[in-house]
Amino acid sequence: MSTTTHPIRTIHATFAEKVDAVLSALELEGALPPGSPRGNVAVEPPRDASHGDLATNAAMVLAKQARTNPRDLATKIVEKLLADPDVDTAEIAGPGFINMRLSPASWRAELAAMAALGADYGKSTLGDGVTVNIEYVSANPTGPMHMGHCRGAVVGDALASLLEFAGHKVIREYYVNDAGSQVDTLARSAHLRYREALGDTIGAIPEGLYPGDYLVPVGEALAKELGDRFKAVPEEEWLPIFRAHAVDAMLDLIRDDLALLGIKHDVFSSEAALQAAGKPAEAEAWLRQHDLVYDGILEAPKGKTLDDWEPVELPLFRSTRFGDDQDRPIRKSDGKWTYFGADLAYHFQKAENADALIDIWGADHAGTVKRIKAAVAALTEGAGRAIAFDVKLVQMVQLMRAGEPVKMSKRSGSFVTLADVVDEVGKDVVRFTMLTRKPEAQMEFDFAKVVEASKDNPVFYVQYAHARIHSTLRKGAAENLAPSDAHIELLGAEELELVKQAAQFPRIVEAAALAREPHRLAFFLYELAGAFHAYWNMGNDRPDKRFIIADNADLSSARLFLASQIGQVIRNGLAILGVEAVEEM
Repeated sequence: MSTTTHPIRTIHATFAEKVDAVLSALELEGALPPGSPRGNVAVEPPRDASHGDLATNAAMVLAKQARTNPRDLATKIVEKLLADPDVDTAEIAGPGFINMRLSPASWRAELAAMAALGADYGKSTLGDGVTVNIEYVSANPTGPMHMGHCRGAVVGDALASLLEFAGHKVIREYYVNDAGSQVDTLARSAHLRYREALGDTIGAIPEGLYPGDYLVPVGEALAKELGDRFKAVPEEEWLPIFRAHAVDAMLDLIRDDLALLGIKHDVFSSEAALQAAGKPAEAEAWLRQHDLVYDGILEAPKGKTLDDWEPVELPLFRSTRFGDDQDRPIRKSDGKWTYFGADLAYHFQKAENADALIDIWGADHAGTVKRIKAAVAALTEGAGRAIAFDVKLVQMVQLMRAGEPVKMSKRSGSFVTLADVVDEVGKDVVRFTMLTRKPEAQMEFDFAKVVEASKDNPVFYVQYAHARIHSTLRKGAAENLAPSDAHIELLGAEELELVKQAAQFPRIVEAAALAREPHRLAFFLYELAGAFHAYWNMGNDRPDKRFIIADNADLSSARLFLASQIGQVIRNGLAILGVEAVEEM
């Protein structure tokens, strides 16, 4: 269970309880059968705000059980709702939907709730302490982070924070692919730089090795620590040593790069350690016992015949049972584990300490989603503990400058480093921008546009709203005016529209957490910032709508209170996204 409890109920939760109480009363009166299931009853804002503040489908959902038509049942529900002083109007729409307008007092109470809960406003017990393992980034430990990793890193980290805010226990995990041929290439590249540090002239970096300058300090550190004893000995003597040193150095580099984005993982799991512990072999044995792995021969690749393709018997996972187009090998012909074979064992290991798994992958891995989900389902269900498993695919980011693709980084040798981008535009710009599109949608990151001071730049627009609020509060303080809820009854319809907008935050948090979509918060914050800016701009033409009214201290204090709570909601949302709520711009 979540350790945080909030006796103060937010408005949408309160009215969901009110509707539920009305349905219970109708059961007692015999208008509804006792124990009528209400799982599909929703109480939420209507799609068209002109229809009211809240709508419910209760009559539509329960009419069949009540053996009546939805509008007749809706009439009975409306009658009871109108008896509630917090409901101004309740009207039947269409075939039986009910639209409600809430009293101004309800929205003023919600404003007070925002102040009372502060940084906890919007928190949920939805997760109920459920442990979720989120694996994200997991870039090969062969160099610094680049912008190809950035989007998945931000999406994964924001999702982790979102699920924690919604009551889950979260494990942030990084899977270190340190068992493949790429780490041998890294070791050879480091050895080359080691020789260079010892005075050898290495010339152009040979084809197939990593050319980036980031390996120069690795070679220098190895030379300092090991001296020249591995300079001219056979590869088999130095390869394991240089591999371990180089991987450790790259992980330090990766941690430093991620820290630039404010990202820190709880667990770094090693593929090499997983294999050394025999986990893939354990998974294979279990799958064989349950007839999910067999020894077979793959179909010839398209365009190949027996003359140019030699069939080899391999251990195959029956992924076709789970919708895949062919069964998949878990080991290669040389006995080494395929990436899939190691990966399914790794997921089985993660499932030992979590109730749900989420992977953040690049869109280029889309073809493997179905089979890894099948394998995890087979392993966890067979072990008597089915695990929810979701994979979020993230598209690459195209870096642009003035409409032209950005050139490569000299330091990396082949890509633009994350550190270079954060150094130029800042952590907040990078993080928020990565969440302004659904992760599966293509994205362009234009260096000029992301720092533009305009409404078209979401991170500026949201941060500017927060800075504007603090500027207003400072001006109020200079005139001895403090935010106060003592006279919030003076707030009118236009001010309460701002409250209504901000009050969406708790339900947006829950909806985003359920959908595993942190970008919904970025969208919400942009809309809330827009509503605040619109109200602010109203004061340019109508002095009576300004936050500070020279001859009306009570109204000014109430509007400053409103502004301070809009700022609080913006801060809460930005904190989940890992973006600073600046006070000056």
